[in-house]
Amino acid sequence: MIDDKQLYLGLRSPRALLLVQDLLQRMRNGSLVAAMRLPAERELCEQFNISRGTVRRILSNFSEQGLLHQMPGSGTFVTDKATLLLQGAGSHQIASAADPAYVSPADLMAARLLIEPLMPQLIVQNGTVQDFERMQECLTYSEQASSIEEFEHWDEQLHAALATATHNAFFTQLLGLVNQVRDQGEWGNLKKKSLTLQNRRAYERQHRELVEALRARDARAAKKVLTEHLEQIQVNLFQIS
Repeated sequence: MIDDKQLYLGLRSPRALLLVQDLLQRMRNGSLVAAMRLPAERELCEQFNISRGTVRRILSNFSEQGLLHQMPGSGTFVTDKATLLLQGAGSHQIASAADPAYVSPADLMAARLLIEPLMPQLIVQNGTVQDFERMQECLTYSEQASSIEEFEHWDEQLHAALATATHNAFFTQLLGLVNQVRDQGEWGNLKKKSLTLQNRRAYERQHRELVEALRARDARAAKKVLTEHLEQIQVNLFQIS
């Protein structure tokens, strides 16, 4: 459970306090969800007219409370447990199969197949240059990943970038629910078993084809690739023949 007072420690500038309030509000209302990257420190400095040292202190406070994860050279990201922490739930509380709130990996994939193919049309309409640059960054890092965990992280970041590029609050909030299920041990075990080198290369190819289609503003081709990608994940996870 987060004590908001800890996030304000050492801060006196009204503009610094405003940044803390803004981050908390956006995390609580769903506009900042798990795996989303925050604007660069320079952008936050300019937006709130505060020094870089103050921005770094604020981000460090959020990181110490488990709300943000700072990755040198990549940026600052909302953690998977941020929503639960801000809602007052314990950071280690994970739904089990006996819990009514439990969502199985099979349920997740079935829902993703129905909903995510709707995203390309919105991305084609609303995606910015910065959105596509972020997608490209995720592609590059995922292909360079040296472990399953690192690849999974950048795979998650790519899907976060896709949701963000819709510029639609429904899809950014949906991403938070997806990541909560992905954070469960059951999903991780299935992914580790299914992520062979051959499957990983197929995912990387599909990711690149998807981003290329979106960059070309070809919603139909992007929808086709995304659907095939999700269907392939479903087959690999559950060994569907």
